[in-house]
Amino acid sequence: MAIGSGAKGEEPITAINVTPLVDVCLVLVIIFMTIAPFAMVVGIKVMESRAGAAKGKVAASQNVRVRLSLSGELTVNGRQVNPQSLEPAIAQALVKSKDRMVIVSADDGNHVGQVVSILDVAQQAGAIKLAILKNAAPAARGRGKS
Repeated sequence: MAIGSGAKGEEPITAINVTPLVDVCLVLVIIFMTIAPFAMVVGIKVMESRAGAAKGKVAASQNVRVRLSLSGELTVNGRQVNPQSLEPAIAQALVKSKDRMVIVSADDGNHVGQVVSILDVAQQAGAIKLAILKNAAPAARGRGKS
């Protein structure tokens, strides 16, 4: 088996051809690059619920306050609105807000889905910052409704 013997047809091929492996890897990289933007989860970013969450760079009174009662009554900055006109009411209130922040507060018995739908409507209306605050004294409010 000399190198210069000229009998190349009889020798087994011992070298590994890496070209198909590289081709497959590049195709997989291209597939993952095209699918990656679709795999990202879209959600609503909400500020942490802490004592000063309602205070942004401006006074808390300049933020948009949305309140959901246990009976389903919605108020935007203290003014009652129906669910169909919630988005225009929030958009109108955001015009006056410098921070473009919406603070949502709800009673303890409200469903999470209701609060999330309000947050989604607020984001579609143009809110930049969203916060969820717990009501201060739900027991005191519940006693007056007897």
